Amino acid sequence: MPDPAPALDAVTAGAFLLVLAIVIPVAGVLAAFAAGGRWVERIALSTLPFGLAIAVAIAIALWRTDAPIVYLLGGWAPPLGVALRADGLSALMMAITAVVICGVGVFARADFRIPAGATEARAPFAFWILLLAIWAALNMVFVAGDLFTLYVALELLTFAAVPLVSLDGRAETLQAALRYLIFALLGSAFYLVGSALLYGAYGTLDIVLLSHQLRAQPATLVAAALMTVGLLAKTALFPLHLWLPPAHAGAPAACSAVLSALVVKGSFFIVVRLWFGVMPGLPGGAAAQLLAALGAAAIVLGSIVALRQERLKLLVAYSTLAQIGYLFLMFPLAFDPATARLASGGALAGGILQAISHATAKAAMFMSAGLIYAALGHDRISEVAGVARALPLSVLAFALGGVALIGPPASGAYLAKNLLLQAAGDSGQWWWAVVIQAGGMFTAGYWLLVLVHTLARGDASAALRARVSRLQEAAALALALCSLSLGLFPWDAYLAIPAGAAASNPLTLKALSSVLWPIMGGAVLATLLGRSGLPSARVRVEDFLVAVIGPVRRGALVLSGTIERVDDALRQWPVAAISLLVIAILLGAAMQAAQSLD
Repeated sequence: MPDPAPALDAVTAGAFLLVLAIVIPVAGVLAAFAAGGRWVERIALSTLPFGLAIAVAIAIALWRTDAPIVYLLGGWAPPLGVALRADGLSALMMAITAVVICGVGVFARADFRIPAGATEARAPFAFWILLLAIWAALNMVFVAGDLFTLYVALELLTFAAVPLVSLDGRAETLQAALRYLIFALLGSAFYLVGSALLYGAYGTLDIVLLSHQLRAQPATLVAAALMTVGLLAKTALFPLHLWLPPAHAGAPAACSAVLSALVVKGSFFIVVRLWFGVMPGLPGGAAAQLLAALGAAAIVLGSIVALRQERLKLLVAYSTLAQIGYLFLMFPLAFDPATARLASGGALAGGILQAISHATAKAAMFMSAGLIYAALGHDRISEVAGVARALPLSVLAFALGGVALIGPPASGAYLAKNLLLQAAGDSGQWWWAVVIQAGGMFTAGYWLLVLVHTLARGDASAALRARVSRLQEAAALALALCSLSLGLFPWDAYLAIPAGAAASNPLTLKALSSVLWPIMGGAVLATLLGRSGLPSARVRVEDFLVAVIGPVRRGALVLSGTIERVDDALRQWPVAAISLLVIAILLGAAMQAAQSLD
């Protein structure tokens, strides 16, 4: 017998804040579009503090009431009406989105000013409006209470993000934007078909109502597989990443920061809502393992290809591909075999914290890479020697962003990885703990590769083509420091963190070694797998060391070159389309097989 329908939602205290979170950025878009000219930047920058204040107010309201905030549009409760809901996950994602948007806004002032003597310019006009539109769409994703509203928000996010890729109007960025648009629309089609199947089977798309009615019947399993793979295409999870490297690496620095830090998190958040909110009771054990396997492949392939890059922005773009993989390791770790359900415990908390930490750190790294490019006129890694002396704050921001991704004590990534490792230990899934630890070494590897080149001797000051803004450097540095200090925040007020998981002393030898050994391992990986290796590896050492390391490095370079060619093949349209279909079939088959075994 199906469970009885849950009680209808009622409007809660502070519900108007959910409406304001969407209305304020939309009002800014309309006002900026109508005013035009130099008013666009002023209106956008004036909107930023209001949006940040609303996000903070929602977080405080949830902390005080310890219950979700609900608003019923038009006063009609589901299934007749549409509800907006905000829980702890929503509040955290809205808050970090507001922080990153504000940081990007401050950074972008120097790059998207109206030229002197002109009343209006295309790129600044488009950028500020699109930035606010992305903010509104993301907030709608975080508070939407039904699957169709999520679809609308996701499409608004896509159509606001695609123009950012081609904002400079170059042929290669236009091509990258077109690849992004077509593949994203393909993913949208999969999601929409899945939503239609669910509506036909249950007569509602409300998340709460569906979670009580959903049953493991064929239409439901097909819908879950289609919707999930459509969202994976928008998130650019391996091997569905053909659009991500050219889109993120070719866009202006501020745009790359938004795309990498925030836009891919929108579709990831919907995957979380789908699996943990709508269908936690579906036979998802094998499917969760498949998602994590794709995440592990993303970590390995993305990191190795990052080590092979000659350009700094492409390295950071492939780093994003690798870090996206981390987010999907939580799915099998959250699966409870006793209840055959996904549990909202430490694994989910670790995944969300990893997403938040990545948002701030990666925004800082893209900003810093953009400043280095603007100052030198190029971002070739092999030719940045001495840039640390010429642009110390930019290099410091990049370095701290990379350190934050590795996960030193007190950082958000440190707490996130501890939660994931604890979940792996509790569930006996040691192989995912190995992947997490290996991912830390890979991250340290491509971080060291850049850092050592920037610190090498050279006279970059003489080669500087332009001066960078101190305000831009400060914005990048502030986001990097934010990521480094996220572990000090009381997350248990918003996430189901196991008791004692966040209480470990970050100054113990064990905590400090969690950073030192990944860096040591990363140095080995960078030396062996990097296209040029660390600069110190080119210095002549003792003959017996050369005899030992030389053959190993030659073999490792062959391996990394092969993986780079595999990546090139996966980013071709026929292979990407086939991968999309294959993953959808595998997800559906995995759930069907699990149901048959039950």
